[in-house]
Amino acid sequence: MTETTGVTGAMLGELGRTGGGRQALELLVAQQRKRRLLTLRALLEAVTGAPAGALPEGSAERVLRDWRLLEAADRADPAAARRVVNYPQTGAWAERSLRALTVPELAGTAGARLPHLAAVAAAAATRAGLRFSAQVPVHEGMLTLPTLGCHPAPNGRPVLVEGDGGRIRLHVRGPAADLPRDHGRGHPAVAGQGPVEVRRGPDGVWRSAAPGWRPLRALWTDDGRPVLIDDADPYRDDDRRSNPYGLTAAATLDAAEHARWSDAWRDAQPWLRRADGNRALEVGLLLDCFVPLAGSPTAQCSATRGEAFGALLSSTPRSGLELAATLVHELQHTKLLALSELTVLHTADDAPNYWAPWRPDPRPFDGLFQGAYAHLALADFHLGVALTANLPAARRDTAWADHCRCRQQVEHALPQMLGCSRLTAPGRTLVNAMAAHHTRLKEHTPPDGHLARAEAYVQTSRAIWRRQRT
Repeated sequence: MTETTGVTGAMLGELGRTGGGRQALELLVAQQRKRRLLTLRALLEAVTGAPAGALPEGSAERVLRDWRLLEAADRADPAAARRVVNYPQTGAWAERSLRALTVPELAGTAGARLPHLAAVAAAAATRAGLRFSAQVPVHEGMLTLPTLGCHPAPNGRPVLVEGDGGRIRLHVRGPAADLPRDHGRGHPAVAGQGPVEVRRGPDGVWRSAAPGWRPLRALWTDDGRPVLIDDADPYRDDDRRSNPYGLTAAATLDAAEHARWSDAWRDAQPWLRRADGNRALEVGLLLDCFVPLAGSPTAQCSATRGEAFGALLSSTPRSGLELAATLVHELQHTKLLALSELTVLHTADDAPNYWAPWRPDPRPFDGLFQGAYAHLALADFHLGVALTANLPAARRDTAWADHCRCRQQVEHALPQMLGCSRLTAPGRTLVNAMAAHHTRLKEHTPPDGHLARAEAYVQTSRAIWRRQRT
């Protein structure tokens, strides 16, 4: 709550109610954009300052060449170039590359990551409408241009990408027989063909008549912002550290899978616009892309990545209501992670000493904080569904059950948080606002039996946790 961070007590109150007005959300976004630029600058300095022999020969020169193209794109059209710079997967790549250059245990891995800057720069230059020529590396048999799309590159050699205003040409060569197994389905031979021409369509999607090109499809927010469905970027979840389910990122969604995402997105919008419409505002400001997970069709799995602000990993949603709940859940993690970088909320260590009623294993305080914040928002969301008029009785009953479960889980998490001596002043303001919002939710009386069943569920979780501790 200082002038330097811009976080005010009023903002913490809004966020503590799991909401957040436009000013608070835009502050979180601006802070993340600033962090991205600082990370990229630190990466450039780490490369140019690397000792002799630390990187493969010629790496620094290639990085500087790609950096100059990125700067040219930013001068020509800052908004277009920063669509790529601010893209979540660019953040993931930059953070991991910087760690590889600065953490001794990761020494030797930076050389494989740094060439991706050429793809970032080429994509930014494409969006900015520059005339340019760049050699872009291939990752596992695919040429990928962040935010635009990808094309098979069977021989694995860098691909010449030429920009010419509103189009690019990809000089791809190689036998189709060498296509990687995961990407080869449906792609024709590319040996001997001419350059692949890709143009920006009126809807902002970059398309080609060449069947090998696969554009990134977009969903659209209320204010016309595209939310990409990214099934191509090599850094969308390349080591699965942030994916608690051990699922792999889905490769090459087919038309039916894209249709399921589009249908669920369309059907989710009325649920997000309910009440004050703040959930739709969160989606419009905070979400840049979905990363589809290849998972079980009978379970919904989702995750958020701190290093990839704006990305949401998710298995294919089975309904609009389910997708809306997933968005509410994961965007709370996005908000709290960004807020934690603006102001310190607690000074607790990482010791797993806390019971989180939604997990069987002991959690550190930060994990308890994150989970309680997300589950409070879910309790709020499911209550709104349960109170919706003209809803089928079965769906309303399910919403009450979901509301009560989340409400009781937060009921048992809040005393642990309120009693923590390691909360800072901003953190205590936030937690007090969470507690007050939880009290307001309890003003609504669920149908008979729901609270009792939810409490039994939570107590079972507590018993499992105690067994884990002994």
